Amino acid sequence: MAATDDPVYVDHPFLNPGFIERRTYQTRLADAARESHTLVCLPTGLGKTTVSLLVTADRLDSVGGTVLFLAPTKPLVQQHAEFYREALDIPDEEIVVFTGEIRPEDRADRWTDARIVIATPQVVENDLVGSRISLSDVTHLTFDECHRATGEYAYVYIAERYHDDADDPLVTGMSASPGGDKESILTVCRNLGLAEVEVMTEGDADVAEYTHDTAVEWERIELPEEILGIRDALNEVITDRLQKLKSLGVTNTTQPDVSQKQLNRMRGKLQELIDADKSDGYKGMSTHAEVMKLRRAVELVETQSVESVRRYFERQRNAARSSGASKASQRLVAEPRVREAMRLTESFDGTHPKFSRARILLAQTLGIEGGDRVIVFTESRDTAEALTDFLSASFDTHRFVGQGDKETSEGMTQTEQQDTLDAFRNGEFEVLVSTSVAEEGLDVPEVDLVLFFEPVPTAIRSIQRKGRTGRQADGRVVVLLAEDTRDEAYYWISKRREDEMESELRELKGVAGEVESELTPPQAALNAYDGAAAAGGKHTASKPESDADAAATGADGSSDDEADTAAASNGQSGLAEFGATDAEVERAEDEGDATADGDATDADGGGDAEAAREDGNGAEGDDTDDGSVVATAGDDGEETEIVVDQRELDAAIAKDLSKREGIRTRLETLAVGDYVLSDRVAVERKSVADFLDTLLGGDRSLFEQIGDLSRAYARPILVLEGEGLYEERNVHPDAVRGALASLAVDFDVSVLQTGGEAETGELLRTIASREQSERDRTVSVHGEKSAKTRSEQQEYVVSSIADIGPVTAQSLLRAFGSVEHVMCAQKADLREVDGVGEVTASRIREVVGSEYKGADPE
Repeated sequence: MAATDDPVYVDHPFLNPGFIERRTYQTRLADAARESHTLVCLPTGLGKTTVSLLVTADRLDSVGGTVLFLAPTKPLVQQHAEFYREALDIPDEEIVVFTGEIRPEDRADRWTDARIVIATPQVVENDLVGSRISLSDVTHLTFDECHRATGEYAYVYIAERYHDDADDPLVTGMSASPGGDKESILTVCRNLGLAEVEVMTEGDADVAEYTHDTAVEWERIELPEEILGIRDALNEVITDRLQKLKSLGVTNTTQPDVSQKQLNRMRGKLQELIDADKSDGYKGMSTHAEVMKLRRAVELVETQSVESVRRYFERQRNAARSSGASKASQRLVAEPRVREAMRLTESFDGTHPKFSRARILLAQTLGIEGGDRVIVFTESRDTAEALTDFLSASFDTHRFVGQGDKETSEGMTQTEQQDTLDAFRNGEFEVLVSTSVAEEGLDVPEVDLVLFFEPVPTAIRSIQRKGRTGRQADGRVVVLLAEDTRDEAYYWISKRREDEMESELRELKGVAGEVESELTPPQAALNAYDGAAAAGGKHTASKPESDADAAATGADGSSDDEADTAAASNGQSGLAEFGATDAEVERAEDEGDATADGDATDADGGGDAEAAREDGNGAEGDDTDDGSVVATAGDDGEETEIVVDQRELDAAIAKDLSKREGIRTRLETLAVGDYVLSDRVAVERKSVADFLDTLLGGDRSLFEQIGDLSRAYARPILVLEGEGLYEERNVHPDAVRGALASLAVDFDVSVLQTGGEAETGELLRTIASREQSERDRTVSVHGEKSAKTRSEQQEYVVSSIADIGPVTAQSLLRAFGSVEHVMCAQKADLREVDGVGEVTASRIREVVGSEYKGADPE
């Protein structure tokens, strides 16, 4: 990057002059990141985003294409977009924002015209699965706060798709705290396909001049007797419940300070009992749920505030009174010692000592020392609200919380969050009380004090919180710890992990060559990125591999198609050879058409259901009343299309399918089914557990869904996913067989069982390919959610009279032959019908024969 006449600023064709201050450490990191897929580690507040911006400007200048920048939250996305628009010499309309607030169709249109897209990962993941966008032209992809790239987080899927699909990929991962140990850091790198790690710490000479000392203090807080009394009452109940679990043999401890790790082990042992169909497992799991709830209450009263535990108890009472309340919730609020703890919280008229100490520290910082701004971090939204009210009596205080509203406390909209941060930056108020939403990357202004209302047991969050101070001048961090509580344990856990992380980063910094060798497996064990190979191998890294990809590859690395070919060459039949011949299919369809054209029988509604399936429901291209989409797939040449219901994204099936060569996935809000594989085949997916729960609970929703499916598609399929159909629940095998028989015979549904999500995906792929390639069928998404048969509509009309229900309605219709005759029948005749007594007969006549006296129109 060429120097200018003014060495203070970076000069570049795509950068606005005089905007980006030249800092040696940033340009060095950017130089490294533009040469390879790189993890950039830099302390909070020192400009990681600027490093990515410099790489972006270089890629736009040298390669062109589209740039994608991902950040985990909407406020962060908006913040980065504002920064990029200010810094880059690009029309503002070419820098677009993608969040869930923008309609998918609009995102697809904007993607085409955008030069830079700044987005939340979940939105991009959905658009990739739905085939709305392509990453082929993306020349630089940045993952902000990249330590999130673990497990099922959207970053992992997007990285894999990017390395697979992009013509010339380059990835930059950014974090101030990429992991608590070396293996965690390497996991992030592998998941994102990063080959290099570049680390700058405050100890580096280039960085030191831009940082200031941050003193970290921790203050011990003694809890008063009233609060200890609430805690002790709850701990007695925990001990009692742990004693019950000990009698089941799932734990050896009855100490109330049981760790989360120990509780997780207990849950695992209880699940083993349930899997063995032992009733003690179910009872124990309910007791375990009580312990978890009580443990949370103790944590709140010890480390947060009496107000937060009072609100928690109120939610538990409401949950116990609600329909479908769990036995654990009901027992909890009925327990005398818990009720005593509730009474104590209601009668407590003081303040938690942390509140008083927080007020003193703020007075010292803002009053005596003449400071300007303070951030107070707390884990609980309830505490944030109570603390804001408490501190507002002495200081100009605003809260800053997330948009979610899981526990009935009021969240903040994105606009409210942005307005609050802007006001804080502009000095319009002094104190920001925030939950974890302000920890990650938000451009919170330099503050004089960061107050931890409680320690956090993770190094990453601790580092991020402390990074809010010590940027422009010496800063101060104070951590409040309640004596002899979880606070102390969390503090030492966090400190140890933070020290380990800093040590690992220093180690990684010193052994870059070793890290590269660890990140890149032997060449024979991986397939090189196509895009990197096409670019001359400039950007290389280890490629993430999904379970489904591994399942689709043989032990010798061969693909499914290759395996089929090899099997055939050995005299074994390939997968396609197990299909019916065209003549057999045609004969079967002719017979089906003949049946559909014949007289329909209404005894069980089956005839009308068959006719509805053959007719097909819904006009293509329209929307259903409930917002479900009706559409027909376009012709995409050789690709096989699978339409996926939006609600199926919780499973990995759609993501795995979207990564397959020759498969195109499309997301819709389907009116019926979970997957559509052709104009006649749709699939409803149920786990074995969900299927058995339907039988146990008497919930008819499954059969209603299957009824809808069978009316809309000629070849409906139910996939039962998982093992233990006859063993997982205490359900008699005959009940299971009866349900399966009903699905097959009454609804004409094919029931197929798979071992898990990967196998389900393979089954869907196979069926869709056979339908669209071999049978030359198109994909049609039918929109009628529940086009009831004539018989069902008749039953519905009669059953609504006097709430007599469907069974009696069927008896009446069989006796009288039509809805009209039922309506005209006399009471004596009605009483002759099985299931109709004096009261029901009188009520029917009253409803049918009485004069209508509805409200007059206004």
